Amino acid sequence: MLQVRAPQRLAVLADADGRIWSRLSLLASVDRVDLADESYDFDEPVVSAGRYDGEDVVEVELACRSTAWTAKSVRLRCFADRIETSVGVTGSGTLGDVRLLGGRAVLPSGACGTFRSSTDFASVFNPTPTEPVQVVRPASTAAALGVVGDASAGRLHAVFSPPPLLLAFGRETARHATHVPDGGWLTAGVLGHVADLRFTELRYVPLDGGFLLELDYDGHTRVDGSFESPTVVLRPAADPWQGLATYRADLVERGFAPAAAATPRAGWWTEPIFCGWGAQCAAAPIPGQPMSYPYHLSELGPALVPDGLPVAFDLARQDRYDGWLGRLAEHGVVPGTVVIDDRWQLAYGTAEPDPARWPDLRSWIDQRHAAGQRVLLWWKAWDPTGLPAAECVTDPGGRPVAVDPGSPAYLDRLARIVTRLLGPDGLDADGFKIDFTQRAPTGRGLRRPGAPADAPWGIAALHRMLETLYRAAKAVKPDALVVTHTPHPGFGDVCDMIRLNDILERDPDGGVVPAVDQLAFRHAVVAATMPDHLVDTDQWPIADRAEWRAYVEAQRRLGVPALYYAERVDRSAEELTGDDLALVARTWRDYRAGRQTTGEAPAATARRPLEVG
Repeated sequence: MLQVRAPQRLAVLADADGRIWSRLSLLASVDRVDLADESYDFDEPVVSAGRYDGEDVVEVELACRSTAWTAKSVRLRCFADRIETSVGVTGSGTLGDVRLLGGRAVLPSGACGTFRSSTDFASVFNPTPTEPVQVVRPASTAAALGVVGDASAGRLHAVFSPPPLLLAFGRETARHATHVPDGGWLTAGVLGHVADLRFTELRYVPLDGGFLLELDYDGHTRVDGSFESPTVVLRPAADPWQGLATYRADLVERGFAPAAAATPRAGWWTEPIFCGWGAQCAAAPIPGQPMSYPYHLSELGPALVPDGLPVAFDLARQDRYDGWLGRLAEHGVVPGTVVIDDRWQLAYGTAEPDPARWPDLRSWIDQRHAAGQRVLLWWKAWDPTGLPAAECVTDPGGRPVAVDPGSPAYLDRLARIVTRLLGPDGLDADGFKIDFTQRAPTGRGLRRPGAPADAPWGIAALHRMLETLYRAAKAVKPDALVVTHTPHPGFGDVCDMIRLNDILERDPDGGVVPAVDQLAFRHAVVAATMPDHLVDTDQWPIADRAEWRAYVEAQRRLGVPALYYAERVDRSAEELTGDDLALVARTWRDYRAGRQTTGEAPAATARRPLEVG
């Protein structure tokens, strides 16, 4: 039920019984980098009924004058099952932040500043993992969905990058970190073709009983003529899982996402995985990173690594991997796929094997093939190390900070590198585990010396990069496997498997959140948004042996089992015994037996999380 209240420039959204979800603001802002967009001198809202794409619709349009554009209007379309809103402007300028469901204005009453929609709901479901772990958070807590983040405070919200660009508003509060309450929900999703998602983040920005949505275009999209924002769709849902599935269906129906995976599934893709990163971390520390969240100064790692002290990156070595695989084999644990992790390369950008660590990587891969195994290479997205500045995004001083998918020269280079790494005349590897997609460049002062003016930015740029890598991989080896952590449905054509990614640790109160609960939640997100894709269950970092054993048991129900440890668990330094490895061997046998019976690995089809309260 929607009631337009013209004098207040609001559209009140309510359930059928009249209970209000939000008093939706009909204001919006489209800032230029050189000028804030403030609305003033409003026309009366125009309400009209008609047909739109074959559906009955009532449309509300609010036009006004703008401090930044020659014309501007907000549209609100009310369909039988949903509401769609967007903002359009005409003029010239470079986009900064775009705000929907609120914005800056000067009203006829004299009220000035930023206006917001009301939060007449209790909580917000966030589909991306965050630290602290908080799947359903209070409506007063902010959230960000996008391709920018790392492990620094306030930035660890891009474990999925990009996640589905959908939030869900709920009536009830959550009991614990991974609890999703029952009851009706209202979803808010951003719909647009992936090429038009030129922003780095979607942000839910609440304040004092109000909220608005913010798209950060970051100063890298030029408007000359007209601009229409992506559409925000508000739709009721029984629960967030249904909301996510409907969000995917919306994208597919409008041609914004593929209807199925791009490549037929190869049989070997479902084989259990051994990734050496956890074993590397168990044998040597990550520089500057403590074993668990620090609460005292004494728990911090060294700011600088002492000379001569090996670190985890140093142990991506042939002799180490042979030792770990040998120990696993002694206990009946034989992976079908081996991931060589960070860092086998001399330089991330050029991807030449380091001969000091891998004296003959091609021969080693040949040996794995002879043993019936496949090899994936860990790939660090965005890293420009070793590349010329002309193929990179640079800081104002000209220093490369990221590769530039808008540079034709870089994309050509990337395709050649992929051909060398996977081709029969190169390493003959079998695919990639792609990491760090959250390290997208962001900053209005960044420069792009090798890119045309209309080159993609933000989410669109990441898709362009992965598309180039994916197509090059399939051209040289059609059954190559590309694993990413990008469960946005629009990325279904640039990956074959979604990894659940690194395990986090604590809830907002400091309590430890079980790994099984965290990863079951993530599996449910992928199941709803990428149902045709396999799931790499991941396994790092994990708190202790008991947590590890519980997750080993759960993995076969959540996707393709992945083992990260061979000798001990890194966080607790507990050794893995013969009994522990026997557990892995048994669960892998059960998994393989089930796969042989059905011909498939467990599909990402569960609508609700497994093992989550």
